[in-house]
Amino acid sequence: MMSDAAASSGAEVTLRNATEADAEFLYHVYASTRAAELAMTGWSDEQKEQFCRMQFRAQTTDYLANYPNAQRSIIERSGTPVGRLIVDRVEREISIIDIALLPEGRGQGIGTGLLRELTEEARAAGKPLSIYVEKFNPALRLYLRLGFRAMEDKGVYLRMEWQA
Repeated sequence: MMSDAAASSGAEVTLRNATEADAEFLYHVYASTRAAELAMTGWSDEQKEQFCRMQFRAQTTDYLANYPNAQRSIIERSGTPVGRLIVDRVEREISIIDIALLPEGRGQGIGTGLLRELTEEARAAGKPLSIYVEKFNPALRLYLRLGFRAMEDKGVYLRMEWQA
C-alpha cells in the first residue's frame, strides 16, 4: 500500500495489524489529535495528559465494543509508525472508524492515498464508504475533495459517505 505523495517521495506507506505492544503509540496518536483543542483550556500538562488518557481508554473501549471485527492497523511510512487506521467492513458498507496521523505525518499525502485505496475497495465491492468527521476537523476539506458527501448532521459530527 502506497499513497501518491509517499510514492513520489520514495517513502513506502504500509499497514500492519495493531497489537497490544502498540498501545502507547496509539495513545500518542490520539493525544496529538486533541492537542490544539486542549491548548485552549488553560489546563496544566498533567491535567491534559490525565484527560487524554481517560478519553483514549473510553474511545478504545467503545471501539472494541461496537466494532469488534474491525481491522485495526498501524500506518507506517518507511517502517516508522505514523498513524492508525480502523476500518469496519460489514455487509452493507465499509466504515472508516478512525484514521489519524501524528503531526509529522500530516500534509504529505499519506491520508489521501489511504482514503483513495479505501474508495477503490468500496467501488470494487459495490458498497458505500462512510466516516464520521468533526465539523471543525481540517480533514473535512480532504473528504469533500475526495468526493465524500455529508449525509447526516449529528451535532458535532457529520456522517459522510463516498459512493461510486
